[in-house]
Parts: sequence; C-alpha cells; structure tokens
Amino acid sequence: MEYVSDVEKLESIKSFQSTISKLENANAQMTMKGANITLTTKRLKALYIGLATLEYVWNKRSHQYNQEEIEAARNVLAGLFPSIKSSYDKAREGSPQKTLLQRRIKSLELAIQAIDEQLGS
Repeated sequence: MEYVSDVEKLESIKSFQSTISKLENANAQMTMKGANITLTTKRLKALYIGLATLEYVWNKRSHQYNQEEIEAARNVLAGLFPSIKSSYDKAREGSPQKTLLQRRIKSLELAIQAIDEQLGS
C-alpha cells in the first residue's frame, strides 16, 4: 500500500465515519417511511468493512469479516466512485463540499487498496 501520512489516515477514517453516520441516518429515515433499504444497507455494510480494513492495515485492529464479505464490499465501494466523482465535478471550486468529496474519494481509494492488500490481489 502507498505511503499515507498520519493526517491522511485521520482524514480518511473521519471521512468513513461521517459517511457511515449519514447513511445510518438515511437508513433510519427510510425505514420509518417504509422505503426499500436494500441498497443503503448494502452500502452501509461495505463502508463498515472498508473502515475496518483501513483500521486493520493501519492500526492492526482485527475484524470479523470473511474474504467473501470483503470482496463484495470492494465491489460496492468501487461502485460508489461514479456518483461521487460526478458530484465532485459539479461542486464549486474551493467549497467545503468539494473538499469533503475529495476526502471521500481519497478514503475510498485507500480502502480499496487496503482490501486488495488484505486479499492478496
């Protein structure tokens, strides 16, 4: 895995935690409205696994996910790029939204690298 500074590690972990929190809230609201939460639940699990994998690689924290779950999470995380990059391209230069999306993209890239390293890909 590429060298990652402590600042980038912290920003990536915070980005994952923020994204997870937002998706948990969205999932709860969708559940209350009776909406289908299959997609958000799948994305949420992938985010949990991505975060756990980063913490495993950087902080040697173990996790309970098996290879099949990790591989599925990698695919889901990779599938998030097009919509995030689209939002990034539309965001105003220098805006907080653009910075947030930039960090989210970087954290996803790092998580995918960590997953690939863990899977031996």
